[in-house]
Amino acid sequence: MTYCVAIKLNAGLVFLSDSRTNAGLDQISSFRKMMVYEKAGERFMVLLSAGNLSISQSVREILQTTQIKDDADGEPVTIWNAKSMFDAARVLGAAVRHVHERDGAALKRSGVDFNVSMVFGGQIQGEGMRLFQVYSAGNFIESTAETPYFQVGESKYGKPVLDRVLTPETPLDEAAKCALVSMDSTLKSNLSVGLPMDLVVYEADRLTTDKIVCIDEHNPYFRMLHDSWGQKLRAVFDSIEDPAWDGRSTDTPILVNPARSRPLKKITNFREKLI
Repeated sequence: MTYCVAIKLNAGLVFLSDSRTNAGLDQISSFRKMMVYEKAGERFMVLLSAGNLSISQSVREILQTTQIKDDADGEPVTIWNAKSMFDAARVLGAAVRHVHERDGAALKRSGVDFNVSMVFGGQIQGEGMRLFQVYSAGNFIESTAETPYFQVGESKYGKPVLDRVLTPETPLDEAAKCALVSMDSTLKSNLSVGLPMDLVVYEADRLTTDKIVCIDEHNPYFRMLHDSWGQKLRAVFDSIEDPAWDGRSTDTPILVNPARSRPLKKITNFREKLI
C-alpha cells in the first residue's frame, strides 16, 4: 500500500510519501512514489501516486510526452509548456485516460481494477501555487483554503493530526513537522506503509527548491520526532483525569443524565423487549 500527503499553505507546499509496496506478506518491495519536475525559475511541480503500481508507473512514464490540444490549430500543451497548473493537471488527466484506454480492458479481463490516485501540485511562473487530486478517471479536484491538504493511500491514521494543526497560515517548517507526525502515526498503525520516505518542501514563488530529503530509520530528526511524539502523547493522556465511577467528588462527572437521549436499557429476562 501507500501513504502520501501534500499540503498547500500561504508560505509554500509540503509533499511527503512512503516507498513500500506489497503483494502479500512475503512480497514487500520499495518503489518511490514521488516525482519532481522542475525548470528552475519557470515551473516547479511534484507528483505523488498511489494505487496499482504498474498503472502509476505507466502514467508517470508517458506524462512528460503527453499532449492535449484545445483546437486543431492550437499549440499542443504539455506539462513543460502549460501556462497554468490547471492545464498541467489536465495533461496528467489525459495521461491517466490514455493508460486506461490502452490497458483497462486487459486488466479487467484479468480481474484487476484500474486503480490509481494521484496528487499533483506546484507553481508555474505567472500564477500562484495550486494543488490537485487526480482520480482514476482522469478528473480532478483542487485544494482550497478550507481543505489545505490531500492524502492518497492509507490516509485514516495520519488524518487527525492534519485536521487539528493545519491552516493556510501554518508556517512551512511546522507543516513539514506535521506531515512527518502524520506519517509516523501511519507507520505505527499500518504495516503496508514503510520507510524510506521522500520529503519535499517548496517555498512560495521560488520556482525551485533544494529542500529534498530521503528519510530512513537512521535519520536523526525523524528518530527524535518518533520518540518525542510517542512520549508526549502518553504524557498528555496520563494528564487527563480518569472517569469517576465511584461517586467521588469531581468537577467533570461522567454519571449524569443525558440532555436528549434516554439511558441504555438492560434486558434482564426473556419477556422484556427493547421496544
